Amino acid sequence: MTFTPKKRVLVTGGAGFLGAHLCKRLLERQCEVVCVDNFFTGTKENIVHLLEDPYFELLRHDITFPLYVEVDEIYNLACPASPVHYQYDPVQTVKTSVHGSINMLGLAKRTGAKIFQASTSEVYGDPEVHPQTEDYWGKVNPRGVRSCYDEGKRCAETLFFDYQRQYNVRIKVARLFNTYGPYMHPNDGRVVSNFIIQALKEEPVTIYGDGTQTRSFCYVDDLVEGMIRLMDRTEDTFGGPVNLGNPHEMTIRELAEQVIFLTGSKSVINFKPLPHDDPRQRMPDISLAREKLHWSPTTTLEEGLRNTIEYFKNKKE
Repeated sequence: MTFTPKKRVLVTGGAGFLGAHLCKRLLERQCEVVCVDNFFTGTKENIVHLLEDPYFELLRHDITFPLYVEVDEIYNLACPASPVHYQYDPVQTVKTSVHGSINMLGLAKRTGAKIFQASTSEVYGDPEVHPQTEDYWGKVNPRGVRSCYDEGKRCAETLFFDYQRQYNVRIKVARLFNTYGPYMHPNDGRVVSNFIIQALKEEPVTIYGDGTQTRSFCYVDDLVEGMIRLMDRTEDTFGGPVNLGNPHEMTIRELAEQVIFLTGSKSVINFKPLPHDDPRQRMPDISLAREKLHWSPTTTLEEGLRNTIEYFKNKKE
C-alpha cells in the first residue's frame, strides 16, 4: 500500500462567512485544513460543526503578526468586509490587508505554497465602466471613509503581483463581488442580511438612497466553487486577477421587494440618505472566469435567498 499525504491548506479568516464555507468544502475534498482567525468578525459558531473533524485545526491568530506553519496552499481571506466592521477600526483594516498580505506572502515564499488572495470588487470604487472588467483600473477615493478597505485591498493586489514577479511566488487573485448566504454576520450591515433580518422582525426595510443603485448577488456556494477552481489551475502563469460574482444586475429596491415577498413579511420600505462614496453600479463581467475556469454561478437568487432566510429563521429561534 502507498500512503498519499493530504494536502495541508491554511485558510485565514476561516471562521468568517466565506471562510467557514471554504473550510467545509476543503474538508470534503479530503484536505487537511488549518483555520486561522482572530474572531473580530468571524465566530466559532460558524465552524463549531467542523471541530470534531481530526483533519481540521483552529488557531486564534491575527495575521498582522507572522505565522509559522507548514502548508501546501494558503487562502488569504482575513479582513472585515462590510462597512460597519471595516470602518470601526480603519487603521487595523489597512494593516490586515497590507501587513497581513506581507506575512502570508512571506509564508508562501518560505514554504513554496500556492497562495490565493480574496480581493474585492471594491478595487473598482464607484466605477465609470459598466460592467467591470479586470483590465479596468477603477475610480477610488483614496481618502474617503471606505478607503481603508478599498485601498488596502488594492495595495494587497500590488504586493501579490510584486511577490510573483520578484520571488516567483505562485499567486491566485480573485476579485469577489457581493456574496450572500448562511453564516453571514447578522450585524454586518450588508444589504442582504439587513433586509432579511428586518423583514423577519416585521420592521421597516431600510434602503439607503432611492433604491435605484444596482448590485449583483452571488450565492456563497457558487463563489467558493470559483475560488477552488482558480486555485486548482495547474497553469500557474495565470494568477488573475479574475472577477468572481453573479453577472445578473438588479436594483436594491428590487432586492428588498423580493426579500419581503419570500419572507411573507408585512414590512414597508423606508428610505434613508445614501452613505458617502457608496457606488451607484456594481456588476462583474465574468468572461475571463468562464474562459479560464469554466465557471459561472448556477444558484438562482430565489433559491439562494430562501436558503439564507431559513438560516436566519433558525438563528432567531
